[in-house]
Amino acid sequence: MVVECLKLLYLRFYTSMADYGHALRKEQMLELFQTALARAPELDFENELGLFAEDSEFSPDIDDGSQSKSRFRSDRDKALWILNNLVENGWLEVQVDEVSLQARYHFTRSGRLFTQPFVELSGSSLRTRHRNTRNTRNALRAFLDEGEVHDLLDAYEYSERIISDFTDIITELEERKRQLVKEIEVTALIQKASDEFFDFMDKRFQPDLSVRLSADSVEKHRDEITGFILEIRSLPKSSKAQAEAKLRQLLPGQVKVGQSLLWSLLDGIETRLSNACEIMLPALRGALRNFTRRADIIIRQMSYLASQRHNDMVQVCQDLTKASLNEQNRRLQLAGEMMANLQVGLIDPRQIVIREGRRKLEVDTRVADLEDLDQGARKDLFIRNALDQAFVIHDDNTRSFMLRALSGGQRLHTKNLKIEAAPDLLAATHVIELASVNGNSSDYEFIIEPTGHTLTNDYLHQADDFIIEVRSKTPDNLSGEA
Repeated sequence: MVVECLKLLYLRFYTSMADYGHALRKEQMLELFQTALARAPELDFENELGLFAEDSEFSPDIDDGSQSKSRFRSDRDKALWILNNLVENGWLEVQVDEVSLQARYHFTRSGRLFTQPFVELSGSSLRTRHRNTRNTRNALRAFLDEGEVHDLLDAYEYSERIISDFTDIITELEERKRQLVKEIEVTALIQKASDEFFDFMDKRFQPDLSVRLSADSVEKHRDEITGFILEIRSLPKSSKAQAEAKLRQLLPGQVKVGQSLLWSLLDGIETRLSNACEIMLPALRGALRNFTRRADIIIRQMSYLASQRHNDMVQVCQDLTKASLNEQNRRLQLAGEMMANLQVGLIDPRQIVIREGRRKLEVDTRVADLEDLDQGARKDLFIRNALDQAFVIHDDNTRSFMLRALSGGQRLHTKNLKIEAAPDLLAATHVIELASVNGNSSDYEFIIEPTGHTLTNDYLHQADDFIIEVRSKTPDNLSGEA
């Protein structure tokens, strides 16, 4: 109830509900607190919370001479007691108007700072929680363009909010995860937990976390912000000296001997940005991963319970095992009679469809026996493979000539190669490359020997003459060829 009073009073002072022309008098404070008490849930102070025991320092001093059910006669008494305790404990301060001599109530600075988180948690205030990275970038850009040090201070403040917002979201995800684990332990709360999860995904994740991980991602804007910081460090000395002087004038309490305020602010922004990218963002992704994993457990459990809602076979079997033999026979006989009823129905014509028959594919799984090749066939295959790998011959006549000459055991002189076209010329100039494929066979090899003579024709001014011959590596093949 006290929190509700503080929240409503904060809204009355510092939001659109505020009447900036007048402070609140005691009667107005009591009316405001009575409104807050009416909104707050009813609690039994004495029995449930034990806040107002007789020996408690917070016990209201009401001498009614009787043991009444409640220590407060009305909400006004509660409001008066709350007001007095807030003033005594430093949440509120009383200011006396020198003209009217009436007491005016205001928040103390500490009270306002302590109340602000309660208001923010209620979600009644509008605050953009996913623009701090872009605001930091924009403030640094404005400082570069205008040279106004207040923009640099804004960038420093926005960079601090980046870390605090990450911490708030991670804490919220961990709290929601624990709440999900607690609620799924009770079957009756599974539907509630699932509704809260989907409500969180629609109202919190989509507008906030998705933007933070995409448009306002610190990784996306890190390079740009770092570039602005480097540009600020590279400004002329006169500009940096002017900015340093203004900062020292605005922040006299932060001045340290031998230390630059400008450099301290820039280093702080860089450190926070680095921590956000390297520490907070992975932690946020891990917390989100754990939260969605817990939500997946809820969805699976809901699916299981939904599938088992009308499936009571296990319960029926357990009841049958507890029943007597006669009772079991009676129940089974009754179930058999119910299932034995004749049911007559007509076939739906729309379900009668003529389907094409599938042709069975016949696969021949027989394995053909491989016949052993004789020496001539093996020699022919070796020469063909060697010609294909050594160089490419596009003329079938030249290819056939070389294949026939080499297969017949003849020696082939390079001067006898016919050159009628460009492919023939290429074949003649690269014919000695056959020696490079000798390792492809263990039975045969090419022997290329120079004759010591030179040849001259219409295409070659001067070329060496070679003898190309196919020989066997083993004595058995030599005897077979003989």
